[in-house]
Amino acid sequence: MPDNHKTTACLGCGAALAPPFLNLGRTPLANSYLRPEHAAANEPVFDLAVTYCGQCHLVQLTSTVPPESLFSEYLYFSSYSESYLAHASEMADSLISRLNLDSSSRVLEIASNDGYLLQFFKRRGIPVLGIEPAHNIAVQARERGIPTMECFFGTDSAAAIVARNSLADLIIGNNVMAHVPAINAFLSAVRTCLKPQGTAVFEFPYLGDLLDNNEFDTIYHEHVFYYSLGAVCALVRRARLKLVDVERQSVHGGSLRIFLQHESAGPPAPAVPAMLEEEKRRGLLGPELYRSFGKAVEDLKSELLRLLWELRASGKSVAAYGAPAKGNTLLNYCGVGRDLVQFTVDRSPHKQGLLLPGSRIPILAPQALLEKRPQYAVILPWNIASEIIEQQQQYLRAGGKFIIPIPHPVIVDG
Repeated sequence: MPDNHKTTACLGCGAALAPPFLNLGRTPLANSYLRPEHAAANEPVFDLAVTYCGQCHLVQLTSTVPPESLFSEYLYFSSYSESYLAHASEMADSLISRLNLDSSSRVLEIASNDGYLLQFFKRRGIPVLGIEPAHNIAVQARERGIPTMECFFGTDSAAAIVARNSLADLIIGNNVMAHVPAINAFLSAVRTCLKPQGTAVFEFPYLGDLLDNNEFDTIYHEHVFYYSLGAVCALVRRARLKLVDVERQSVHGGSLRIFLQHESAGPPAPAVPAMLEEEKRRGLLGPELYRSFGKAVEDLKSELLRLLWELRASGKSVAAYGAPAKGNTLLNYCGVGRDLVQFTVDRSPHKQGLLLPGSRIPILAPQALLEKRPQYAVILPWNIASEIIEQQQQYLRAGGKFIIPIPHPVIVDG
């Protein structure tokens, strides 16, 4: 069983941490799906709480689980979301154009998953290398022709990466900065692998959107950090890099795309100081906003449970769509089990036939929505709700309705 390491000092600057502003209780790991034969077994559970560092503004978990226990075998495959594939294709085109990449360039992706993004660079004749610690996913990436090193990215692996692929013109990390407890060493390793004029581009869910939209379900043990731009600036300076630009992205409920270069780079684009000033005005760089967030999460929990209990009390059948990690935070914090949600469906065959951690809700193939005809289905990956609704028009025409739980539960019937 993995250890749960409690942190009393900020993982960024080392300052003493305040008590958590949000405590989601003791929950299983969000991606620890169960085989049916293990349904009666006890699952390990861990504290899941979040605090704010008043010194460097870094929002972080109060305890962490070693990455080796979370990512060495993984069931999230990026290629199963059509909208995320489209986002990856657009990102590749944008970066190739912006950075003038060609066949003489080198692109390195950290946490490259199944090659969902690097395939678009490879198709343009640009040499790529993926870094992916999950064996089962790295195998699939190599099968689709993406050169992939099976390791965690960091100080120890940086020299081997440089020796294999030379320094990179572009380093990409989508949804990885939040996952790395040793974030200072991670960013220093980025600097080691980057050409003198190279650029590192990272995308991650934006703390401002999380707070605005009650996206508490994106909090789970894999996500150690929840970033404001102010917190990123402090980390980047410590790693002797420079934040040169930032863009807002709609993916994952609202994300930031940041551009880093060596500290010798010129002044940042106007978007950087503008967003920092906006964060200061909104209160992201002080404690009060976080204290009020905990109350908003409690209210959302009450709303969702009231809706589900009313539906079940009136004889309505309720299922769910999707088996994302965020859905497990939502269900387990709210105490939703098979008494309220009978089953869920997911497009990934790697999850079908398993049980959700904690709630033990079974995961079926998407056609179960039409075969079993639940009257309502909660969309757990609410960030791609429009994609799911478009795919499931037959279910809606048959009288089914969807429930989108975030930022507040709403019913969609067409």
